[in-house]
Amino acid sequence: MAKWGEGDPRWIVEERADATNVNNWHWTERDATNWSSDKLKALLLGLSVENDEGSCEVTEVSKVEGEASINNRKGKLIFFYEWTLKATWTGKSKLGVEYKGTIEVPNLSDENDMEDLDISVSLNKDEPETPLTHLMRTKGAEQIRETLGSYVGYLKTEFTQGMILPTANGMAKLQSTSQSKAKVDKTQISSSGSTAAPVNTGVKIPTCKFSMREKFLTSPADLYRVFLHQEMVQAFTHAPASVEGEKGGKFRLLEGNVFGEFTELIPDEKIIMKWRYNNWPSEHYATITMTFLDRSSETELKVECRGVPDHEEDRTKEGWKRYYFEAIKQTFGYGARLF
Repeated sequence: MAKWGEGDPRWIVEERADATNVNNWHWTERDATNWSSDKLKALLLGLSVENDEGSCEVTEVSKVEGEASINNRKGKLIFFYEWTLKATWTGKSKLGVEYKGTIEVPNLSDENDMEDLDISVSLNKDEPETPLTHLMRTKGAEQIRETLGSYVGYLKTEFTQGMILPTANGMAKLQSTSQSKAKVDKTQISSSGSTAAPVNTGVKIPTCKFSMREKFLTSPADLYRVFLHQEMVQAFTHAPASVEGEKGGKFRLLEGNVFGEFTELIPDEKIIMKWRYNNWPSEHYATITMTFLDRSSETELKVECRGVPDHEEDRTKEGWKRYYFEAIKQTFGYGARLF
């Protein structure tokens, strides 16, 4: 990754301000415009779809106009971005005939949810009609929407490293390169002796159920993505993770101390998964249901836990509050009061 700030006095001043901003009390800003422009081009160029009629590919990104920045206010990251995009798509039929058209996205912005994104696909005026236009307007537009959503994820993870500094109470830095914090977190969440093989009791164990609610200053769609995108999970856990964000997909995080499987996904509304700590009895999973409720300016997350071993109730509650709720808020700036 390029070394930011070479020859850029504004960047250097802001970094110096951060260095003395121990309590994250004042605004600090990082300009993400150039990084974002390069990232958007890289993500879109080469994007392709195909069906029985032929294939289509984004062959040129001709316009990336706009700006992006990240502000750190009292330890919370606030994201601003606004882009207008234009690209060229090239289609090739099964008979080898080529077609060209245009893609336009006028409103990629932090003020709009991804589902509200306008993606206009057209065929060049001098081209004859082709079913490939419909392919780009359906599957192509869907891929573009998903790709632009991943840009937002990268902006909130890859580009924000090191933006939240230690606070006066001695909290560790929230950056993915902090190996010491990752090791401490993994030790605490897994408790003592978690690296030992899980015990196969061979008998039914007593379990409990409970629910938790938490509010986040973001949309249901953005919060939903946090749990399913590997890069975003790695960001808030500050450690490598494996996440297959689809129904039946497996996940494993914090050096294998937490793992499971997504059993049902309703986009932007609900995630149901099998979930367990590594040291629980062999093959025993809790069922976790996460419901994302739109509360106008914020999202209320309802987490229902069933099948948690009785003696693990407190540790599981504390783990979710600290290593999911609080970590997500601190990493992505979705802070809201805890209750």
